[in-house]
Amino acid sequence: MKKSDLDKLKEECGIFGISNHNDASALVALGLHALQHRGQEGCGIVSFDGKNYHSEKRQGLIGDHFTDPETLKKLPGYFAIGHNRYSTTGETSLRNIQPFFADLHMGGLSVAHNGNLTNALLLRETLVKEGAIFRTTSDTETIVQLIAKSKREKFKDKLIDALFQIQGGFSLVMMTNKKLVGVRDPFGIRPLVIGKLKSSYIFASETCALDIVGASFIREVDNGEIVIIENNKLKSIKPFPKQKSRPCIFEYIYFARPDSLINGKCAYEYRKSLGAELAKETDIKADLVVPVPDSGVAAALGYAEKSNKKFELGLIRNHYVGRTFIEPTQNIRSLGVKLKLNSTKTMVKNKSIILIDDSLVRGTTCHKIVKMLYEAEAKEVHVRIACPEIKFPDFYGVDMPTNEELLAYNKNNKEMCEYINANSLKFLSLDGLYKALTGEKRNNSYPQFSDHYFTGDYPIRPSDNLEGLQVKQLSLLSGKSNN
Repeated sequence: MKKSDLDKLKEECGIFGISNHNDASALVALGLHALQHRGQEGCGIVSFDGKNYHSEKRQGLIGDHFTDPETLKKLPGYFAIGHNRYSTTGETSLRNIQPFFADLHMGGLSVAHNGNLTNALLLRETLVKEGAIFRTTSDTETIVQLIAKSKREKFKDKLIDALFQIQGGFSLVMMTNKKLVGVRDPFGIRPLVIGKLKSSYIFASETCALDIVGASFIREVDNGEIVIIENNKLKSIKPFPKQKSRPCIFEYIYFARPDSLINGKCAYEYRKSLGAELAKETDIKADLVVPVPDSGVAAALGYAEKSNKKFELGLIRNHYVGRTFIEPTQNIRSLGVKLKLNSTKTMVKNKSIILIDDSLVRGTTCHKIVKMLYEAEAKEVHVRIACPEIKFPDFYGVDMPTNEELLAYNKNNKEMCEYINANSLKFLSLDGLYKALTGEKRNNSYPQFSDHYFTGDYPIRPSDNLEGLQVKQLSLLSGKSNN
């Protein structure tokens, strides 16, 4: 991965599954299309027609491959699950694209996984010593191996047996020849919701995927809950010791699509509230509030409304530059952020600008945007970030830089401001973040979110220690890990 790609936290993965529907695979394709923002490297669908499982996987976007009727004809059946991939562990290759399928003693099993296991390498080493053969470099396969290895009789008990051995942030959608199953980790770090379309139940990473297929939203899967759909009935199992939920705070700040519901409100509303709190804490004199599109738009609107300042689109995003854009020469590469953004020059000329974004990771893109606004003859550029300083890495399925590459880990506020060449730089406080999302300050004895990005307070510490392991993921050996 190019270092420039690390200047924004990368979405995890998107998962979708549906039971008992004539057009199961087509609806999964639509659901994955709505979840495309969560992963753009690969996509796959597995269906079950009552006798056989069918699998199709592709590199790239869902719309480039699964809108073709001929492809969907290869995926018959009334049950299907699908996955959009953004790799956080494992190399980017067709073999690592999910859902995974395996023939087990109990019958076929297909699994789609969003998140990251923090003890996957330790488990992998043990499993390999016991004779397991791994076909991929993904931590998801560890889950399949644990289920296959379990001595329990029933699938439900095999699954529980496996879940008690894994650690980390995860949500799973699984399909057997009789069941559609959704699972969320004990802390509820990674998201998963339940929907219904007539007599069909649906699992999805976000509610926007339910909207696109015309399904109604029932509820979120609880933290530590297993939900089993069988014979058109829903059964809930909660095998883990009860814990307070700690969902990933970046679902609220950035990852979830703005129209998705989280805890009863659209993500868009939370982001406006973040901007309003930011205005309370850092309001200054300026002519315009300008968002970094698209991530900073909602926060900038909230900031402008609260501070009673004029909101303008001082930057325009080119939505047709994707991850596969070819950069053949140094001259083209040097254009950098201009491939994706351009200023509305006459709007920002001779104006003092408050530039709003959702987060600041490495700072390289922000530096280029500030430079672009100065080149458009902006008088001043004051950068305001709608979350606290990101100082700590993630281990639960978010692709982000190491400590050393995080701007706030290495520099104080004055040094960061000098690095991005802004007139001033302010971040939303941790208490302001919590006020915007919950109306209350952070409960330091038990935080309401997984906010380790800012605090270093991890719900689960990683167990994997690469130094002492004999069996490693192939991607780690080759230096291709995205963690």
